[in-house]
Amino acid sequence: MNVHGRPMRTIWLGQDRHTVEIIDQTWLPHELVIVGLRTLEDAARAISTMQVRGAPLIGATAAYGVVLEILTHCNAGWLATVDWGTALAPIYRAHDDGIPLHVWVDETRPRNQGASLTAWELGQHGVPHTVIVDNAGGHLMREGLVDLCIVGTDRTTAGGDVANKIGTYLKALAARDNDIPFYVALPSPTIDWEIEDGAAIPIERRDDREVTHIEGWTGEGRRVAVRLAPEGSPAANYAFDVTPARLVTALITERGICPASREGLRELFPEHRS
Repeated sequence: MNVHGRPMRTIWLGQDRHTVEIIDQTWLPHELVIVGLRTLEDAARAISTMQVRGAPLIGATAAYGVVLEILTHCNAGWLATVDWGTALAPIYRAHDDGIPLHVWVDETRPRNQGASLTAWELGQHGVPHTVIVDNAGGHLMREGLVDLCIVGTDRTTAGGDVANKIGTYLKALAARDNDIPFYVALPSPTIDWEIEDGAAIPIERRDDREVTHIEGWTGEGRRVAVRLAPEGSPAANYAFDVTPARLVTALITERGICPASREGLRELFPEHRS
């Protein structure tokens, strides 16, 4: 995708052919910082500190990390993947094909990855968009300002349940109440064929500080963290929630679109019928 008018990926092999380079997403949207990974430990640190994030990109970074460790050189969408992305891929395709559209971008608290990363990404590519608070989505749907919802997923069960960034379930409920299609875009490696029910998916709890504090930039260009919650107040930072298949209009995969069900997924992936 385009950044400052030129195409970029989220991860690539450096010119020295020994370093894997990434966009450090913790600095976005205020600064574009490129970081070099030279060891497996570098790749693991980039994943744990969320310099890279999004299930496809995490997988790609881990694969590069293994190569950086097993050998002395490697050969190798966007911010959450490697190039086009998952949920945003059809948006970019429609925009590039001249189809007029506008994207409402949730802040996506607590890390505000929508307000920082998605908004930056869309702006760089010239896609019209507006950042909204997380709780505004239902209001916009009820006012008739949303035609469809499209989200990604970090893990999809064989029965079509999806685990995604916390708050996805609430968007799906609002979409169902307002008769708005709710699509989930996913690469097939995120499908867990061993799990039928989303209740079996473990939900990660991240550092409380992501809830009690927020990072931003001062007018002088300094990055600062400020406390939002009172000193001593505990916080629960659930990273994901599960949206049941019954609330999902369809799943979008690299093999096509299918119902969010075991039967639908088996039609696209017959090798998993047994």
